[in-house]
Amino acid sequence: MYWPMGGNVEKCARMIGNEFQNLEVKPIDQVTESDFNDCDQFILGCSTVGSETWDSQTNNDPWPSFFKQLDGTNLTQKSVALFGLGDQIRWPRHFVDGMAVLYEQFAKKGSKIVGRWPVDGYHHEESEAQEGEYFVGLALDEDHQADLTASRVADWVKQIKAEF
Repeated sequence: MYWPMGGNVEKCARMIGNEFQNLEVKPIDQVTESDFNDCDQFILGCSTVGSETWDSQTNNDPWPSFFKQLDGTNLTQKSVALFGLGDQIRWPRHFVDGMAVLYEQFAKKGSKIVGRWPVDGYHHEESEAQEGEYFVGLALDEDHQADLTASRVADWVKQIKAEF
């Protein structure tokens, strides 16, 4: 599951999906309650955007509706892997912060979060998605490290397959 559509997040979501067999890749505005009930493992991805977008009820962004949908869903027996995209050079103090919002939403619902990723090899200053020497999921930078995306995705998918 991912958002937004039509850009690097979707491209990376499809790249991750291609590493699996029999994996449905869909934007969050097409996710239904039965998707959560029918599956025990999820991969979610996002870009880093400002809190005004995450928290707004008046924009066209589907994240607020998606989070409301989670309120009525039991996720305690579910495993979740996260990936996030950001620009570590232009926004070095907010690199992949959006992934932290996803982490918080699923952690408070009791989901098992898998797929922590080392911060080695990145050039950011801060990230809300960083805990110690790890991100809470896979961090990708298509603006400055696009040449590393395919290998990072392949390695991460191997890791989360084992953790799932």
